[in-house]
Amino acid sequence: MTRMQEQPDGIPVFDASDLVYISSAGLRILMKVRKAVGQETEIRNVSPEVYEILGTTGFTELFRVKKKMREISVEGCEVIGRGFYGTVYRLDPDTIVKVYASADSLPLIENERKMAKMAFVHGIPTAISYDIVKVGDSYGSVFELLKARTMNDLLAAQPDRAEELVREFVHVMKTVHAVELEPGTLPSAKETWMGHLDTILHWGSITETQYDRIRNLLIALPESCGVVHGDFHMKNVMVAGGEPLLIDMDTLTQGSPIFDLQGVYVAYQEFEEDAPGNSMAFLGISAELSGFVWRKTIEYYFDTKDEETRARNENRIRLLSAVRFLQLIGPSENDLNAVRIRHTQAHIEELLKKVDSLILE
Repeated sequence: MTRMQEQPDGIPVFDASDLVYISSAGLRILMKVRKAVGQETEIRNVSPEVYEILGTTGFTELFRVKKKMREISVEGCEVIGRGFYGTVYRLDPDTIVKVYASADSLPLIENERKMAKMAFVHGIPTAISYDIVKVGDSYGSVFELLKARTMNDLLAAQPDRAEELVREFVHVMKTVHAVELEPGTLPSAKETWMGHLDTILHWGSITETQYDRIRNLLIALPESCGVVHGDFHMKNVMVAGGEPLLIDMDTLTQGSPIFDLQGVYVAYQEFEEDAPGNSMAFLGISAELSGFVWRKTIEYYFDTKDEETRARNENRIRLLSAVRFLQLIGPSENDLNAVRIRHTQAHIEELLKKVDSLILE
């Protein structure tokens, strides 16, 4: 028996998890459904036996057929990273799996694999998943990464290497930003931020005046074909065999480097401000070391001795980071969020007195 569903992109899906055999009558039903819906149709979780029948009869050319995923357990596995979307476990010395928190994560995983392959082809150091697996009720991406650790974990374990690690972190970031793709290859980072602005205005996390002024600054920012990761921090850089590799590629966009630099400020400064100890809880490092990461990132990225130029760039980055921070924490539904929103609005007000452009120097 198969169950028909629909993906977020509207493509009908047959879930063949319980199908052990398909007859000619069953094949005719599949063809009738495909003709009725008038579009590409997917058959998912197909056993090897059923896949052989579909391949022999040519159905693998007519349908998007995906074999049944192998099921694994991460019980007892070492956790080597946690992020917004999921947790990374070490399966063995050579293999890791990123398990997504949502049971509806399959389209996200498939999009990330697609983005990672495209990024790799264009010279961006990234890890490409070689398998998608079932982990309980959720899904995971499997990577072959020899003795891999996140750059953030290396920093936490060896704080004396902080300067070296931040230099490498900035080098990876600049490598990504140096890649330019044809216009429209990826979504516009600027349009993404317009969406963030609309969201936080709807929540009441920003005033109408602040919204209008930031929106005008975004409109005036020239479009760029450079690649933007979208969630750039040390937890998203794996180090395998001494080689840094970027992960979580589903957030790729095109735009100014400011859209990545803001994320560094959010991760290493914003969350700590009204929740002392957040850096230790989320990143495993002290607030002092977290501040060091931010300061050195700016220093190495811009490589300028001109303090005024650096200050102007930092103010521009912080303004955008305030928008992202408000979008990440959500509406004022608890005391901490209420304090954060109030303080962030005050920061925005001060920054708008200093920022008249989002173009980095």
